[in-house]
Formats: sequence, C-alpha cells, structure tokens
Amino acid sequence: MSIEVDVQYGPELNQDDAMPSPDQITLWAHAALAGRREEGQLTVRIVGNEEGTALNETYRHKQGSTNVLSFAIEDASLLPVPLLGDIVICAPVVEREAHEQHKETLAHWAHMVVHGVLHLLGYDHTEEQEAQAMEALETDILARLGFPDPYRAS
Repeated sequence: MSIEVDVQYGPELNQDDAMPSPDQITLWAHAALAGRREEGQLTVRIVGNEEGTALNETYRHKQGSTNVLSFAIEDASLLPVPLLGDIVICAPVVEREAHEQHKETLAHWAHMVVHGVLHLLGYDHTEEQEAQAMEALETDILARLGFPDPYRAS
C-alpha cells in the first residue's frame, strides 16, 4: 500500500505525556484506509489545548478544543500527488475523554485516528443513517485492530 502518513507533535505538548507513537498512528490510519484507498498522503498532527482551541474556533466556529478535526482536500485531482488531507487530534481532550468514558486510553487514541481518517474519505455522522454506517465501520476497523467497540458503554 502506498499510503504515506506524516505524524507531527505540536510544540506545546510535554514529552512526558503518554501519546501513541508515529508507528501506532500509521498502523491505525492504514487500517482505516485498507480496501478504501490504495495510495495517498495524509498528516496526523497531535496538539495541545491552545492549538486545538484555535483550530476549532477558526474552522468550526465552536469555542474550546475538540477531540479530532479533519481537513479533507476538496479537489485532490488538481494536485500532482494524491493528498487526502490533515487530521488534528487534541491530546488533552483525548486523555480526558478516555478517563471520563472509562476507556483504555490507547483504544480511544486509535478510535480518534480511525474516525479522522474516515472523515477524510467522506464519511460523516450528521444524519442518523450516516452516523450508524460510520460507527459500524469504525467498530469493525477497531475490532480488527484488537480494540473494543468504542460506542458500547463500559
């Protein structure tokens, strides 16, 4: 598979924070793309609250930070390389949600990567039918990676 995943860590993050490695993030992104896209490039950027808040307020016009933002390339056919887009994951939000939802932190990280990648591929969850399809796909991908259903109450 010719999928290139660039993993970046924002400057406001502490090296002591327990975050997934670039290899883990790449594995999860490839799992979400398997059978759906054979080539492409994407960036996964892990950020802190400050950068996460700025991006969420600028692009979604919502206050505060959110767990994952996806920025799909609108018309990739105009580009010389098959860019899929960028995913931004706010580390403090993911950590907090995992704790609040009684989920294994690594499983929640994997879910956020898979969720973000599916958004880059055009999946959405604004309508109930879309949400059910996307959640079922996420659950299947995560199960193949050895993680529990992220939508099932713990």
